[in-house]
Amino acid sequence: MSGLDHRIAMDICAATLAEAGRRGFAPLCAVVLDAGGHPLALLRDSRASIGRSDIAGAKAAGCLAMGFGGRELARRASAMPGFLAALTGVLERGIVPVPGGVLIRDAAGVLLGALGVSGDSSDNDEICAIGAILAAGLKADTGA
Repeated sequence: MSGLDHRIAMDICAATLAEAGRRGFAPLCAVVLDAGGHPLALLRDSRASIGRSDIAGAKAAGCLAMGFGGRELARRASAMPGFLAALTGVLERGIVPVPGGVLIRDAAGVLLGALGVSGDSSDNDEICAIGAILAAGLKADTGA
């Protein structure tokens, strides 16, 4: 696979919301960005609270901007809070350094894009993201 397309991105978003439903999680929003940070798909459970698409997008964009998943972003935010705070003003789409931002890679490890999920706890958001990416036959890079 040379990259993500809108069909695969929509499938990943749909699978994310379906996984949340199966697990009884809170309503989610899922955003897929391509490797250049451009939106390919966004799906929001109609019951998801306001702002979830912005948070999900910032989770995905932050991972792409820094080159690693949300778990590593969280570690770096703890170790270098000033640097991560400064990024908020620099990165146009924002950065949310918590689990739920997951890089999407192909079988060879090539970066294809990122999925950001918001609506439940960050750990539960990440669970749904991983399941959806794996269901698409791709690799989920959480930064763990």
